[in-house]
Amino acid sequence: MLRALRALGLAAVLTAGLTLTAAPAATAAPAAAPAASTRALTPIGGGTGIIFRITPSPEDRQSFYVCTLTAVGRDNAGNLVGLTNAHCFIDEKGNKLVGEKVYRDTSPAGTATAPADLNASRPDLETGAIGTVTYVSTPNNLLNTGPKGLDYAVIKLDETRVAPTATVGGVTISSIGAPPPNGTRMCKQGHRTGLTCGIKLGTHDIWFTHLIWTNGGDSGSPVVSGQTLVGNAWGAQHSSAILDIIAEMDANGGVGAGFHLAS
Repeated sequence: MLRALRALGLAAVLTAGLTLTAAPAATAAPAAAPAASTRALTPIGGGTGIIFRITPSPEDRQSFYVCTLTAVGRDNAGNLVGLTNAHCFIDEKGNKLVGEKVYRDTSPAGTATAPADLNASRPDLETGAIGTVTYVSTPNNLLNTGPKGLDYAVIKLDETRVAPTATVGGVTISSIGAPPPNGTRMCKQGHRTGLTCGIKLGTHDIWFTHLIWTNGGDSGSPVVSGQTLVGNAWGAQHSSAILDIIAEMDANGGVGAGFHLAS
């Protein structure tokens, strides 16, 4: 997750996620969104940037957070579901923001050498809110003494607004599997720094470690070995195994249980 703050022309990155506070600008009133029956569906998938916790409103975004979707799939009830990191949806008081509306970030994805411009992050008002957060897991808590978690959030997506795509940027996801052996090259697609790659190093507690570069706003990025989704990245060169996340969703029940890639 990234929170970006823009005040007096200065931007401050606070975490692996991002919040931005932007100085208000004089703009024309936004055009009304097309009716659902006439609007083309917006493709989203693992690697799509998302924007949320927008204040005071999506039409006047002065403060917001950005992260990246891990994957889009269906659960055993047929719901279209998106996954990302839990810490994207936990506020400063530790409250889990179930019910939060999520938008697609319209800004272009960045690269490792030219990260996406946080000041350009804007919600896709034409598409509108693409989904609602239904579950927030225990976050990773790597840097504190809290309980260790897989750090994932479940988003029930609005099929009148979005459609799944297997390819975003430099990553195509065609299957789900376990992390590969140590030393194997893996990659991630994040909205902030795009496609970056590095070898798998090993394991640490309930997560696996690697040399894949991430930056604020990449939280939730899909980690792939070839075209196989193996994890979600949450920073500090750590990721949670996607099979562990799916197993926990299955045990919890509800939206996300039985998650599999959308066809």
